[in-house]
Amino acid sequence: MQYAPVAVVFLLYFTGIPIAFALFAAAIYYFAFINVGMPVDLVLQRFISATASFPLLAIPFFIMAGTIMNYSGISSKLMQMADVLTGHMTGGLAQVNIVLSTLMGGISGSANADAAMQCKILVPEMEKRGYDKAFSTAITAASSAIAPVIPPGINLIIYALIANVSVGKMFIAGYTPALIMAFTLMLTVAVISNKRGYKPSREKKATFKEILIQVKESVWALFLPFGIILGLRFGMFTPTEAGAIAVLFTTLVGLFVYKELELKHFPIILKDTVYGTSTVMFIIVAASVFGYYMSWEMIPQAISAVMLGATESRVMMLLLINVLFLVVGMFLEGGAALIILAPLLVPVVTGLGVDPIHFGVVAIVNIMIGGITPPFGSMMFTSCSITGVAINDFVREVIPFILALIVALLVVTYLPGIVMFLPNLF
Repeated sequence: MQYAPVAVVFLLYFTGIPIAFALFAAAIYYFAFINVGMPVDLVLQRFISATASFPLLAIPFFIMAGTIMNYSGISSKLMQMADVLTGHMTGGLAQVNIVLSTLMGGISGSANADAAMQCKILVPEMEKRGYDKAFSTAITAASSAIAPVIPPGINLIIYALIANVSVGKMFIAGYTPALIMAFTLMLTVAVISNKRGYKPSREKKATFKEILIQVKESVWALFLPFGIILGLRFGMFTPTEAGAIAVLFTTLVGLFVYKELELKHFPIILKDTVYGTSTVMFIIVAASVFGYYMSWEMIPQAISAVMLGATESRVMMLLLINVLFLVVGMFLEGGAALIILAPLLVPVVTGLGVDPIHFGVVAIVNIMIGGITPPFGSMMFTSCSITGVAINDFVREVIPFILALIVALLVVTYLPGIVMFLPNLF
């Protein structure tokens, strides 16, 4: 009976119940009907106390900053910067798509937000230039997987809280893996575009002068992610305070520099922020209550013992965990998969000497790949619903990009020095 709540979670989830309600219901079922010695009042207190965490304030701040940038002109400046850098390449607009996601990652922090924005802006333009609609949608969804790996991705914050590691180090560790993901996707786009004859968006490579001019126009947009990291590095503010600064910065830039942010936008921004924050926070607190059940039954320790008993090889263990994450990511939403699996697997990998910062990046890259993988990939559904592309057509086009991201995942998994270089340096 001790594993019955786990079965309840999956049963409820696959019947269409949101993951937060499924986690909370399973925990209540356990403490109300199985472990009857535990007062349910204590469980409800756990539900409330899970929100009393100062680092969690970073989540609404960064969600709000990402929403503001869509109205402030920052997003359009980043797109122009991406076009100057990569528009001359084969498959130019598809390459712009990838670079824009990489630049956006430091600010939006959300794969679904990034996918939604680029589906509205870039996919119609790619269609006009002769790109297949399903291909355009697939590369948009695939490139959006980069965004949450770059700080201040919300999953980086969530994992840091789960694994009790430094949020700042998690932020810094995300940069190199994100660039590897971008490189593998750009290489795949180049190969496909050569075969299909997709032309560049620019006739020739931008001159050094043109690049400098665009950097000057986009400098305020580019400053934010670098400013956050430098501020964390020199102790000027905490990750939570960085979120508040990001909101202030994007607001001031939108009002007084790019002058595209208007007062009428603020009710929409606040509404989107409240919706996005409540969704994430309810999952976190429900997972905290479910984690209380798992800790009571010592399930993480049991799973750790079983996995360590299966193999003592770090290489094989990481391979098994990658496969587990990829399979689970096909069925569970990425954040939910991270919240459920990370507490179980962190003791396993640390027992084998794997740095929890390194493992966190591996886990987040994994769940981002799951976000574009059928049958339940969240970015897949977001992108297809906006562009109107059939799921079957999307799956056909996205397979090469999934394979490219798996190559990036293997590099990140088995070359930990690449991931840990920047955190160790700082």
